[in-house]
Amino acid sequence: MIRALYIGRFQPYHNGHQYVIDHIAKEADELIIGIGTAQLSHEPADPFTAGERILMITRALQKIQKPVYVIPLEDINRNALWVSHVRAMTPPFDRVYSGNPLVIRLFFEAGIRVLTPAMYERGTLSGTTIRERMVCGDNWEDLVPVPVCQVIREIDGVSRILVLARDDMTCPLDGGK
Repeated sequence: MIRALYIGRFQPYHNGHQYVIDHIAKEADELIIGIGTAQLSHEPADPFTAGERILMITRALQKIQKPVYVIPLEDINRNALWVSHVRAMTPPFDRVYSGNPLVIRLFFEAGIRVLTPAMYERGTLSGTTIRERMVCGDNWEDLVPVPVCQVIREIDGVSRILVLARDDMTCPLDGGK
């Protein structure tokens, strides 16, 4: 049996994450989704709470026909201890999927198999781009699974992001005009 771990901030969970998880699900019998930086919320780069991200992910993954565990992972700010922290917070796992160089290195040093999934439309599908589109009033809904869009509407997430972005007073996509 293969139990795989995939870690991300998911601010918000988007179609790129969905693409990666769909591919991991073809190889693994069980999935663990680690919500990184779970302690942060209500900040421009981290607007959603861990609980809101859990809701987004569990709703988006309802069609996966295998066990999925969604676990919040708080930062401990000590890289040498981080893998032990993750292991203590999650069910046992056989492999880790990540594109983050630090995460890859830390798990490699711990002797855990790390695979780097192919990214899907990385230029468009990033949390930063989606949050910027929300601030600018541009279409963002097509970049996230429908259940995630519903959760963001349910929690009034776009209004929150607009309030958090007020210090910037400009749209990052229009050159600051």
